[in-house]
Amino acid sequence: MSELTALLTPEGLRLLDEVGTIQTTAEVTRVVSTLRAAGHRPELVSAVVGQAHLRARARAKFGDFAGRMLFTRAGLEQATRLGVAARHAGRMRQADIARVADLGCGIGGDTLAFAGAGLEVVAVDTDEVTAAIAAYNLAPFGGDAAVAQGTAEDFVSRNFGESHDLRTSSADSSEEAAILRSTRTAVWLDPARRTAGHGETQRVTASDYSPSLEWAFDLASRVPAGIKLGPGHDRDALPADAEAQWVSVDGSVVELVLWSRELAREGVRRAALVLRGDQSHELTAGADAEDAGVRELGAFVHEPDGAVIRARLIGDVARSLDAGMLDHKIAYLTGDAAVTSPFVQSFRVREVTGAAPKAINAALRAHDIGTIEIKKRGMDIDPAVFRKKLNLRGSQSATLLLTRVGERRMAILADRI
Repeated sequence: MSELTALLTPEGLRLLDEVGTIQTTAEVTRVVSTLRAAGHRPELVSAVVGQAHLRARARAKFGDFAGRMLFTRAGLEQATRLGVAARHAGRMRQADIARVADLGCGIGGDTLAFAGAGLEVVAVDTDEVTAAIAAYNLAPFGGDAAVAQGTAEDFVSRNFGESHDLRTSSADSSEEAAILRSTRTAVWLDPARRTAGHGETQRVTASDYSPSLEWAFDLASRVPAGIKLGPGHDRDALPADAEAQWVSVDGSVVELVLWSRELAREGVRRAALVLRGDQSHELTAGADAEDAGVRELGAFVHEPDGAVIRARLIGDVARSLDAGMLDHKIAYLTGDAAVTSPFVQSFRVREVTGAAPKAINAALRAHDIGTIEIKKRGMDIDPAVFRKKLNLRGSQSATLLLTRVGERRMAILADRI
């Protein structure tokens, strides 16, 4: 808290703007030396340099907005990417939501998107430092974005009593409660899934989330809600009446969001949202898709996006590509149709060998391969270690898919489409 106090002064903010962003360790050393030589206090120098470095890292998530925001290390790591948060806000607007209670707001990543979309927001975080940073980050939105420090449970209880009914309770006439007490109000919940702290934190089990999932699911059954969870969350523990949407960004699955009541789309219980650059594609279904049948390796191999795999919609994608499963336990599809989809990465097969390095090296020589991308499924290997066993001296490039069919381990030399 002392560093934040030092930073949130005219002198601290002026120095932070002058320093700009810091990318490397060498820059850190240079800036620290310059500021200390100018007579600035050690705690202020530490705060300014730390924030400048975090702002540089934050550009990947927040773009140009990072240049006027404050962060903690843990808060930045756990914050929603602004582009993804904007889609959360868009879902709220499409459902005719006007006000949002962001319970567990962190540094305010989602809250920024809600406020930027014209929604009234009250943001709550249990940690004093994090709540103060969220208030700073939301300051440009004035009265449309209020921040409170406390737990989600206490906030709901204090403003709405034990009913947890945000729409009808008149337990409190405060401004906070007034923001929420409306039929056009929704809740955004991001339960803490890591230990408390502003630097190094550790994951906790689902039974230790804060607020508890039991409390969060109960609240979501009463009001429109979005609940952000880790993409690997136990699917058997998801509420049956909620829409489960897995989101991937540039090939990496970043979150699972449960949408309840008016925020859940009619007839949709499973969704895979795939974001690649400025492009977005979504696959939806009323339930897990039936798997496609297993078939022999064809001319093409397709690797479903991680969001599709998590949502268990592989079968729908396979049928759209006239493809089948390479193995019923492995998430590779295969077929002979020269088609692809935004929901897969596709490869044209060159040659198939055994998975031993000797056999693979023979194929690499035959195809003049000197640059290789290695992907694997169903095989316990480290691609970086395996690469050292390959003789890469050719002029061409290719992709090596290491996988198995039943008990057979195979290597597929292919070209990315």
